Amino acid sequence: MTKADVFPAWGRILSGHRPLLSLEITRECPLRCPGCYAYELGHLPNQVPLRELSDLRGDGLVNGVLALVRRFRPIHISIVGGEPLVRYRELDVLLPKLAAMRIEVQLVTSAVRPIPMAWADLPNLHLAVSIDGLQPEHDRRRSPATYARILENISGHRIVVHCTVTRKLLFRPDYLRDFASFWSERQEVRKIWFSLFTPQEGDYSEERLTSKDRSDVVAELSRLRAFPKVDMPEVVLDGYLHPPESPRQCAFAQLTTCISADLATRITPGQFGGRPVCSECGCMASAGLAAIAKYKLGGLIPVSSILSLSRRTGEHLAQMGFV
Repeated sequence: MTKADVFPAWGRILSGHRPLLSLEITRECPLRCPGCYAYELGHLPNQVPLRELSDLRGDGLVNGVLALVRRFRPIHISIVGGEPLVRYRELDVLLPKLAAMRIEVQLVTSAVRPIPMAWADLPNLHLAVSIDGLQPEHDRRRSPATYARILENISGHRIVVHCTVTRKLLFRPDYLRDFASFWSERQEVRKIWFSLFTPQEGDYSEERLTSKDRSDVVAELSRLRAFPKVDMPEVVLDGYLHPPESPRQCAFAQLTTCISADLATRITPGQFGGRPVCSECGCMASAGLAAIAKYKLGGLIPVSSILSLSRRTGEHLAQMGFV
């Protein structure tokens, strides 16, 4: 994502507009992955678990999403869950409509079920498949979305492989290299992304990276850029080493409206919800946009200052009932 992609209309941003939209379109998921932030108790406000939130189906879901698009006017939508493919029938209707509106869409899935072949022809759709390690570790963690099922269901598509690095994946040298090598050889794969596990306050699970783990992983990811399909820009790796100190300093949080499966509940302070440990943020989008936030317009004004002004302006307009 370039600066031009993120900032297409300064007037809209200065009026409090957030050009990115993240939607949990369903509360349902057949997986029970350890460490999944979406199903942690503090993810949504008032300690409401995602699985107990009401969600929509059929025309109600399609029309509800389109209403949000008209309201927030995003240039980019991330469709997450739950598992979005649970609502593949509704997405069959919705995705072509978003393509006609010229909105870029990233759909994040486990590829637990077949991906409709018609989606391969949508120019605005970017499929990101979550794959947590090599087959033995992934299959234990993410069954029934096993390697065998993923390889079958992505056939005929072009996907981005997205791996979240947890401490459990660091048990032997060259593990991430072997992962990058395996997926680089697949013709369906056009990019490979790595995020780092982002813990919530009070999380001391085996998923959490130590400070040394973090620096070691970043060094390894830098070396993995030797694989042409590993898309980990230097600015992202630097963002992993120097994450924002709080959500108010996170460009991704300031630019993104995150809404849960009832299409009404706001997720704050960012897509993780709850109380993320920002000093250990491993969100790739946050790291990439942090670099843009440090960019100075005309060499003078940091973009982060514009974003801060945008947030305050948007809050003021919302209080007055204008947005």
